[in-house]
Amino acid sequence: MLLVIDVGNTNTVLGLFDEDKLMHSWRIRTVVEHTSDEYGMLIFNLYKSSRVSSRSVKDIVISCVVPPMLNILEPMCEKYFHVRPLIVGPGIKTGMPIYYDNPREVGADRIVNAVAAFDKYGGDLIIVDFGTATTFDYVSEHGEYMGGCITPGITISSEALFEKASKLPRVEFSRPKSIIAKDTVSSMQAGIMFGYAGLVDGIVERIKQEARSNPKVIATGGLAKTIAPETKSIDIVDEMLTLEGLRIIYNKNI
Repeated sequence: MLLVIDVGNTNTVLGLFDEDKLMHSWRIRTVVEHTSDEYGMLIFNLYKSSRVSSRSVKDIVISCVVPPMLNILEPMCEKYFHVRPLIVGPGIKTGMPIYYDNPREVGADRIVNAVAAFDKYGGDLIIVDFGTATTFDYVSEHGEYMGGCITPGITISSEALFEKASKLPRVEFSRPKSIIAKDTVSSMQAGIMFGYAGLVDGIVERIKQEARSNPKVIATGGLAKTIAPETKSIDIVDEMLTLEGLRIIYNKNI
């Protein structure tokens, strides 16, 4: 089996593939203070709860946007799984031309998403990944990564409002009853939810204008299911897109 690990700034998502089939997936917090042994035992317990033996893992591939985490996860893979992981980064075969001024600057997760989306849905795509930051990436009809843009994520925006406005509380991110809210919490929820939906639609529309096409819009990430229904532009929600991309890239490098 193949273990795929997508390390984000806030969460780390793991998936276990039996050939092309995703058998299990887990989401844990990204904590750079944890040791290799702590992560090893955490993942061991996830396996145990799913009745999967760690011995079934024959290969591992990692996408990481938090460089210190690689110093934790690489030794963990070798100690607990006896596997040297494949790290997505410069020099890895993706099968996708990257038209970025400096391809080394592109986050590994953005390339992984682009590869998966092109493989599953064809070309002329916009991928919106709702993570700690929200990324928008455009893939041409010929399967070329053309670039994109990055905005503060929903959680970052919400926390900034709480931290910088002394009378405003921390609120749960959920859909309010109305845009014309009648209390402070609902007012904040309305501004965050509908404001962010407007941000997504606005950026997608600008990308479409610049690309001079009508690309399909794929959303992924932890909050994709929550925000997508409030937008006019998102066509498909694919929460496991990054995990699928890691599997595809691994297969291109064996």
